[in-house]
Amino acid sequence: MMSTKAFTLVPAVEREQLMGDRERVSLECVECCGRNLYLGTSDCFVYHFLLEEKTLPAGTATFTATRQLHRHLGFKKAVNELRAASALSRLLVLCDGCISLVHMLSLEPVPSGARIKGAAAFALNENPVSGDPFCVEVCIISVKRRTIQVFLVYEDRVQIVREVSTPEQPLAVAVDGHFLCLALSTQYIILNYSTGASQDLFPYCSEEKRPIVKRIGRQEFLLAGPGGLGMFATVAGISQRAPVHWSENVIGAAVCFPYVIALDDEFITVHSMLDQQQKQTLPFKEGHILQDFEGRVIVATNKGVYILVPRPLEEQVQGLLASHRVEEALVLAKGARRNIPKEKFQVMYRRVLQQAGFIQFAQLQFLEAKELFRSGQLDVRELISLYPFLLPTSSSFTRSHPPLHEYADLNQLTQGDQEKVTRCKRFLMSYLNEVRSTEMANGYKEDVDTALLKLYAEADHDSLLDLLVTENFCLLTDSAAWLEKHKKYFALGLLYHYNKQDAAAVQLWVNIVNGDVQDATRSDLYEYVVDFLTYSLDSDLVWTYADWVLQKSQEVGVQVFTKRPLDNQQGSFNPDDIITCLKKYPRALVKYLEHLVMDRRLQREEYHTHLAMLYLDEVLQQKPGADATGAAVTETRAKLRHLLQKSDSYRVHFLLDRIRGAGLPMESAILHGKLEQHEDALRILVHELADFPAAEDYCLWRSEGRDPPYRQRLFHLLLALYLGPGPSSTELTVAAVDLLNRHAAEFDAAQVLQLLPGSWSVQLLCPFLTGAVRDSIHARRTTQVAVGLAKSENLIYKYDKMKLKGSSVRLSDKKLCQLCQTPFSEPAFVRFPNGGLVHTHCAASRHTNPRSPSPGART
Repeated sequence: MMSTKAFTLVPAVEREQLMGDRERVSLECVECCGRNLYLGTSDCFVYHFLLEEKTLPAGTATFTATRQLHRHLGFKKAVNELRAASALSRLLVLCDGCISLVHMLSLEPVPSGARIKGAAAFALNENPVSGDPFCVEVCIISVKRRTIQVFLVYEDRVQIVREVSTPEQPLAVAVDGHFLCLALSTQYIILNYSTGASQDLFPYCSEEKRPIVKRIGRQEFLLAGPGGLGMFATVAGISQRAPVHWSENVIGAAVCFPYVIALDDEFITVHSMLDQQQKQTLPFKEGHILQDFEGRVIVATNKGVYILVPRPLEEQVQGLLASHRVEEALVLAKGARRNIPKEKFQVMYRRVLQQAGFIQFAQLQFLEAKELFRSGQLDVRELISLYPFLLPTSSSFTRSHPPLHEYADLNQLTQGDQEKVTRCKRFLMSYLNEVRSTEMANGYKEDVDTALLKLYAEADHDSLLDLLVTENFCLLTDSAAWLEKHKKYFALGLLYHYNKQDAAAVQLWVNIVNGDVQDATRSDLYEYVVDFLTYSLDSDLVWTYADWVLQKSQEVGVQVFTKRPLDNQQGSFNPDDIITCLKKYPRALVKYLEHLVMDRRLQREEYHTHLAMLYLDEVLQQKPGADATGAAVTETRAKLRHLLQKSDSYRVHFLLDRIRGAGLPMESAILHGKLEQHEDALRILVHELADFPAAEDYCLWRSEGRDPPYRQRLFHLLLALYLGPGPSSTELTVAAVDLLNRHAAEFDAAQVLQLLPGSWSVQLLCPFLTGAVRDSIHARRTTQVAVGLAKSENLIYKYDKMKLKGSSVRLSDKKLCQLCQTPFSEPAFVRFPNGGLVHTHCAASRHTNPRSPSPGART
């Protein structure tokens, strides 16, 4: 248990003021209403004092009690209870079993002499149900056995409204609305005097301890339970709060939120209703009265009266925080909500959360600190300001006053421990990253992002680049200086780019690639610069660094032109200008022309011819004997052949002249084919190269998309070369047989049979002949089917004609044409199936003019 100074015990009425030198007189009861203090004594006197509270410069409170009047009630017994009814200006006094009404100021009995007899104890209903503002409701324990009575008390009269029987003799009572909380002989109960329904609470022994029944709020009571527990109970018979532990010998109890105050023979103890812990102990001997009156707690001995002055809650909270008792401070601060106006409470509570957050932060309890900062809506600059040099120089931030913590900076907080400093910086990185996109950063995002950049740069954190390539509010001047200080030149380039200073960014990256400054952030920085320029909209910037990227690598550098989006290539990136630029870089020029021809499919003759010439030059340079691998020669020649075959936009004659005599027969054959010089092309393939599969491919390539006779002519030409005059060879014979057997459908069998030597066996040409016969039979049958269909259609038309001729047509000069509505002047006419007659010229115009009226579907 840790102590808290929640209350100060201050004397209010000394013995001498009350009873002078009368030794045997003792104080029996107390009532306080505003500044009016009433005391009842054992010799049947009632004293009236006026209390005046003063606050000393030190902040402590003192009370001065000025005695006004005192009056003897005319009995020989002690005054048992006093209760003020301020609405009636009456004081209810219980003495010798009788409740009398006296005036609050004069202490004179009411003229009517109204009183309630036979009362052992009574309680006022502070939540009345009558609704009459000119009376108070009083509940008494009657001297009759097992009886509770309810009265309405007016200024000069009393009226009984209810009498309720109880299971056992009641010893103490508290009332709220229709509900009575009763201490019976052996148990506590809740009784609804309106309905008679009762609810048992818990047992206790009245012979062993004095019962306590105290109304502490709307529909809630405090009771002295077994085992030294202060129990809370609602009118529903349940407990919504955990019990407090107090002395077994408790005499009285009072509530001053958020505390329960208990009195025993030697001490006053203070217990929190929020966490049920005992917070304070005050020595106080011979006390026998403890009551609270509208927030004022009064305790008394037989001879004197004292007031427990609560220390302001905010001071208590600050005291707990100063002792680093964070949890207790938060519980107490949160519990103060009911005593402080809403707006004031919110301001106070947020500040307490923030202070608690800094205490946890100083103890390196970062998770707890983060939650407290977030809940308290901390201005994150308060936290940033602990870290030297993180706030921008242009920031106007000043720390809260009074301060939220006692630390000048992080070095003081960690006492120079670098491991703790590092942990604190890691926490701030995490926290700033979380809050930068929330409302907590609104209004000072520049400060947050700039601080985060500095932390990332100092820690060489991977998230530095992520910060700079996404939306951020880093201040350029501060951030640039910090990045340069920590040699984060690539990140500095990103910062320049984000601030639309692309020229500065690219120049910085170029310096890194050239080795003028050192930064190993990206090993592929050159490729990154090329990619950056590729998508840059600043054409001047691209042209400025085009030579640099091409000098580093022609194949990679040319990508600033080849990979540029088409919508960014208009105007400043004319292909002719780019080609002019690339003349110094032959490999790059080839790549760019390939891009124009293959990717963009531009059909300009000069691009296709230029690319073909570049391929040709390279092939000629790489002829056997040059310093080039066979694979390279093959790849370049393959590109050349592909271009010559697929493109129709280059200058064929020009290239053919360049190739002639260069030892490139395959390329020559392709060019002859482009000129429809098929015999020359096939002769090269057959006789010069002896590449028979290539010859067959040639026929297929050149006949692609053409009509069957054209393809047949090519294959017959190839066969003729195989079988032509001159010295024959086995290879040509085999090639001819293979050609016929593989492509039987492409030949006219009758012509082929006339060309074939008589020495060839049928077995040798079996596949060809089988295919030829099959095709011939198929063609004949197809023709027969077509003839049959034509005859059938002709028969149908003949039948229709006979039907039409079977009926006569009468034509006279009075008959009108259905189309032009004029009479016929000659016997020539056209008759429609529906019987309509029209002029021959009208029928002809109908076929040429679809909009003319149609008398029938067919003629």
